[in-house]
Amino acid sequence: MSIKHAAIVGAGMAGLTAALALARKGISSDIIEQAPQLGEVGAGLQLSPNATRVLASLGVLSDLEQHWLEPNAISLVSGRDLRALASVPAGSFARERWGYPYGVLHRSTLQQALLRAVLHQPLCRLHLGQRVQGIGAEALGSTTGHKPDLVIGADGAWSVARDAIPGSPTVSFSGNIAWRFTISQSGAPSFLSRNGVTAYLGAKAHLVSYPLKEIDGFNLVAIAAGTKSDESWAIDADAARRAMLLEQFSGWHLDIRTILASAEQPTFWPLYEASDGNWHNGRDTVLIGDAAHAMMPFSAQGAAMAIEDAFSLAAHVARAPLPLALATFSTERKGRAARVKARGDFNRFAYHARGPFRIGRDIVLSLRPAEKLAADLDWLYGHRIGD
Repeated sequence: MSIKHAAIVGAGMAGLTAALALARKGISSDIIEQAPQLGEVGAGLQLSPNATRVLASLGVLSDLEQHWLEPNAISLVSGRDLRALASVPAGSFARERWGYPYGVLHRSTLQQALLRAVLHQPLCRLHLGQRVQGIGAEALGSTTGHKPDLVIGADGAWSVARDAIPGSPTVSFSGNIAWRFTISQSGAPSFLSRNGVTAYLGAKAHLVSYPLKEIDGFNLVAIAAGTKSDESWAIDADAARRAMLLEQFSGWHLDIRTILASAEQPTFWPLYEASDGNWHNGRDTVLIGDAAHAMMPFSAQGAAMAIEDAFSLAAHVARAPLPLALATFSTERKGRAARVKARGDFNRFAYHARGPFRIGRDIVLSLRPAEKLAADLDWLYGHRIGD
């Protein structure tokens, strides 16, 4: 192998997965996290087969399967009249077609499963409550007591590790807001699917709903055009922001507007995305996950891309000299991330279509059989990372 030890900045999904993937290759790591304890912000998460394939290789999937739900379908529905537009089967179909399951779960369920695996892995050491003072190997070595051969920036969209890489990506506001909240099973209207993922589509906005077993309720995410605040992260939605949300969903079905109006403690998330840029410095520092390619959630692939990045990076650094490994990793993953982003951009256009485009979209979707819709996802859900 080209390295023996790595320092990982950030103990989110990208960082914890990277530690486990490196350990699988016999590479030890120190994971440095500024938070005094781990607790994922947000609620629901979709894990598609390309991600669960990696988690199975790392021995984490069986833990998740005890807590999650496998939706029987991923459906598109009109937000104006609740008319079904199209559906891709999931459940047993996903396992058969793409080899691994499609699951929905609470974000903390995944983080805690990864954390348990890390704590049981002797090659991984977790350092909580440690604010990074410098990204260089010397500075991190003084924090952990072990100078790393490789520094991995897995510290999210607002990465500090990015500062150590000349020409690295920058993040900017996308012009869209995500409104996240949950509702109880008992308080949910009957039209919400109890066993599927549903995206309700409308002009300039869409709403995603799916059940969460852990809370006996539903996760809902409404995404629409909006203005950012002075905050760059999740904040509670005040009266003005609630009014902005309802304005974006004017003309939608009354039952959906009622859900949005009565949401308890919704959070307001300005959505940011990363530009193109360098993911590594050519020597000993590399970015993964949102630190490298924060993207819009229109393909539900943010977590999956971080998980793929971590697994791919470990494979590359285990079999090639470090500068070559970083270069080949970056080339491979940039191509993959760009294709996923392009799919998300297409989905954004299709989901938020208005006027004649909306009518055309609905006609095209109604004419495409489920098998064709599933085939369109083979490149995404069936992706395999060389090991």
